[in-house]
Amino acid sequence: MSTLTLVGSRLADPGQEFVYRGESSACEGCPYRDQCLNLTEGRRYRVDSVRENGNTLDCAVHDAGVVAVEVEPASVRANVASASAYAGSKVSLEGPCPHTDCPSHEYCKPEGVEFDEERTIETVVGDPPHDFCALDRDLTTVVFEADEE
Repeated sequence: MSTLTLVGSRLADPGQEFVYRGESSACEGCPYRDQCLNLTEGRRYRVDSVRENGNTLDCAVHDAGVVAVEVEPASVRANVASASAYAGSKVSLEGPCPHTDCPSHEYCKPEGVEFDEERTIETVVGDPPHDFCALDRDLTTVVFEADEE
């Protein structure tokens, strides 16, 4: 189910994904707080549609203002232990990885998923982008289901 919210006008394109970071200190006293701060902190969202003929509202956080959009929780691509990489199974991420230059790092530490959080695998993608894991982990790339509200 989609949620009506306000996002920075630079993010307001259908298909654009973002991780909601929560309230900023600049939000204090804003008249649009209730419309902006209605998402779950740390969750990944996808913009479904931009409200037609909507106004761009001034915002202390977004330099180009905010606009009204419909968003949905988004699925997340991640690397998980190959032994548990089956569609429909619940798994957690393997844990932190210091190798930020690895081509798989963004999937081993995907934005919008915490290490201790169990998520359901929607689909199995296959081999991860790296040739070998510096931590000697046997990993498979999967897509987690969108974390519904």
